Amino acid sequence: MKQPKKYAGVVVPMATPVREGAVDLAAVEKIIRSFADAKVDALVMGTTGEGNSVPLGEGIDMVRAAVEAAEGRIRVYAGVTGLCPKEQLSQIEGFARAGADAAVAVLPGYYALTEQQMIAYYTMLADHASIPVMLYNILATTHLSIPVEAVRRLADHPNIVGLKDSERDPERLAQCIELARGRADFSYFCGWAAQSAHALELGADGIVPSTGNFVPKHFRALYEAALRGDRDEANRLQQLTDSMAAVYQQGRPLGQQLAALKRIMERLDLCGREMLPPLTMLSDEEYRTIDKQIAAFKLE
Repeated sequence: MKQPKKYAGVVVPMATPVREGAVDLAAVEKIIRSFADAKVDALVMGTTGEGNSVPLGEGIDMVRAAVEAAEGRIRVYAGVTGLCPKEQLSQIEGFARAGADAAVAVLPGYYALTEQQMIAYYTMLADHASIPVMLYNILATTHLSIPVEAVRRLADHPNIVGLKDSERDPERLAQCIELARGRADFSYFCGWAAQSAHALELGADGIVPSTGNFVPKHFRALYEAALRGDRDEANRLQQLTDSMAAVYQQGRPLGQQLAALKRIMERLDLCGREMLPPLTMLSDEEYRTIDKQIAAFKLE
């Protein structure tokens, strides 16, 4: 059996619960406790968590609430977004003071950056951050892809501990897993949830599935099955969670997927359906369709 690294396992990119236009800290605690019970870590304010829409002060309060609810049972990763590097450094330090275990940073996606500029950006963050930094590659939202060779160079930085990669490229996935395989100081997390079992079979250190917001135990079981080499069970759970994901993902752009995801979480009494601007809620008809589809899985 593969021996897990320090940064490994299942990290669920947590949806941000909202109440009357602000982060619902009571719901944050409820969701984090459900993650801790399932033995999965939390990524707070990543893409699924509407990170770009959460004000800095509320984000720090949210991280603090998550850390307190975790009670040391799981790690809390804090998503770092935005377009101004100085503000991102302030984010990281605020999250560090709130108790975050690591910062997961996306590229500032306004300009088309060169490979060298990407390396310089992450080096600057890692040089100044008081907590470990993880690279976050998500082409779908930043419209930038961190080259594999840049990842290789950045992996040598003592304060850069891993890569969360959501780019849907099978060749890149295999290359990045191979890059991290021989290193104890750098981890690869697959952010392409439909490839979770495959990525773990190839040697990925962890997975980051948004569907884990409402079935965290399924992904913990998938991870453990892959770790012990039970390919049949891992693939069974992959197919099951793929079908669950289709309820909120299929036929919707990302922002609407997040609204649909919150409706499923609302059914499980984890949070409300409210969204942060510029995202909006769905129609009552769409919610009724989601209710019918998810009821087949008997989650409640």
